[in-house]
Amino acid sequence: MPIAVYVLGLSVFALGTSEFMLSGLLQPVAADMGVSIPTAGLLISAFAVGMVVGAPVLAAATLRLPRRTTLIALLAVFGLGQVAGAVAPSYGVLFASRVVSALACAGFWAVGASVAVSLVPVNARARAMAVMVGGLSIANIAGVPAGAFLGQHAGWRAAFWAVAGLSVVGLIGVIALVPRTEAPTGEDQPRLRAELRIYRDRQVWLALVTTALSGGAVFCLFSYLGPLLTDVAGLDEGWVPTVLALFGVGALIGTMVGGRIADAHLFGTMYGGITASTVVLSVLALTAHSPVAAVGLALLLGFTAFFTAPALNARMFNVANAAPTLAGATTTSAFNIGNTLGPWLGGLVIDAGWGYPAVAWTGAALAGTGIVTTAFAARLHQSRGASRVIVTSPPADSSTTAESLPSSPSRTR
Repeated sequence: MPIAVYVLGLSVFALGTSEFMLSGLLQPVAADMGVSIPTAGLLISAFAVGMVVGAPVLAAATLRLPRRTTLIALLAVFGLGQVAGAVAPSYGVLFASRVVSALACAGFWAVGASVAVSLVPVNARARAMAVMVGGLSIANIAGVPAGAFLGQHAGWRAAFWAVAGLSVVGLIGVIALVPRTEAPTGEDQPRLRAELRIYRDRQVWLALVTTALSGGAVFCLFSYLGPLLTDVAGLDEGWVPTVLALFGVGALIGTMVGGRIADAHLFGTMYGGITASTVVLSVLALTAHSPVAAVGLALLLGFTAFFTAPALNARMFNVANAAPTLAGATTTSAFNIGNTLGPWLGGLVIDAGWGYPAVAWTGAALAGTGIVTTAFAARLHQSRGASRVIVTSPPADSSTTAESLPSSPSRTR
């Protein structure tokens, strides 16, 4: 595997840490900025909104730009966004810095994935994507808990400075080790107008809604997991980084297991994972006052959420086979629509005075709705026949690279 792919994975580690670390920093941020915890939770939604907008827009806008130059520019903007967050004098400035950082993050995903695939032979594309996605999984296991720990002992701004430092390391690596790659031309060049036609297909919208509901169900609860652990389960604040790390461990295991069986049992994986998330969230709502239950269910929630992710990604590519550029961007946007919807609904529930266990019930309701949309999609799929094929790769050859093939790797979360 080229070292440049690992450099991209390191950069994704920084991006993922920034995206999710606020779940462990809501209380100190809220106290410092003089806002409520639900208002601080909107900072998570702000990042998700930036990802929703940035993924398709930047995927389309950078099609004709040099890939390496684009990566450098986006990573630099992301790092500056972290610095702006670290020195933010007000909530408004911090909010704006999150949106800007998210736009850069979305663009990096859209471009970085295509670069990673272009650097390896056809038969190593999945491994290249695994390295990039692995950066996100490790961010959940190590980066997010480390950010929470750093925030507790050195102030929440220190966590932003740390991510800015990681961005500099990634930027240096991209400049030094990622070779120059160009966007596809000629027959391989994506045609945006033709790809936009996929949005006429009901299955594309069902896949988008199901993905958004699945993500929203999990991050409705995950965004407020820190306060739930301390204020409801009665755990000391020092436990928060450990529980976040357990969620990340569950996420990594879930991704590995779900990825192995999703190809053979696509709808079964979707049904099983979303149903399991519904059950876990419901049980957590009932047992949130038990520290043991809260910790154990956080681990299970990480597993069930990420167990479903490979199938959700694959489903979008199956129904959006005519859009090699927009399929991955649409999946990223769908996940982040959920990441926007979930924290917002959770904040409404808390503001209404229903308490943190009610946030888990809200997440369970979203997941339950996802089961319904999956059933509709499965019924429509059966009426149309087998899933369509996106790209049929030629036999693997050591001298053939994916750069010569149209490809749109997806983001697994």
